[in-house]
Amino acid sequence: MSSAPHYFWNYLPLLIQVLIAVGMGCSMATGSWLIGKHRASKAKLAAYECGIPAEGDARGRFSVRFYMVAMLFILFDVEAVFMLPWAVIYRQLPAITGSRMFGFWEILVYLGFVMVGFFYIWKKGILDWSSDKADL
Repeated sequence: MSSAPHYFWNYLPLLIQVLIAVGMGCSMATGSWLIGKHRASKAKLAAYECGIPAEGDARGRFSVRFYMVAMLFILFDVEAVFMLPWAVIYRQLPAITGSRMFGFWEILVYLGFVMVGFFYIWKKGILDWSSDKADL
């Protein structure tokens, strides 16, 4: 006799939870739409940002530096995340690799690459916001 029917019964609580969550979300959105007032006015249609009245065009151009700093933040953040697993198993590395210093030299090489990238962007002037134009 097959145990397949019993296997699917294990997922019944998950299915019930998903159905309840979707049902609650739909019922709250529908209830809000039914109860809420739908009177459009000039004040309701105006853009609101941090309590400051909107000025200028919303499609204005941003400096390339804004995007560069955002990408660099993500890049260095991901590099920091890659160091976390190494830090967690640092004491176990001699048993895994067979060498006591392999893990140490491994992270030094990794940090060396990170620092080379950091000094490169520093020398290019990407992090220097005081000058108007950087040599990108």
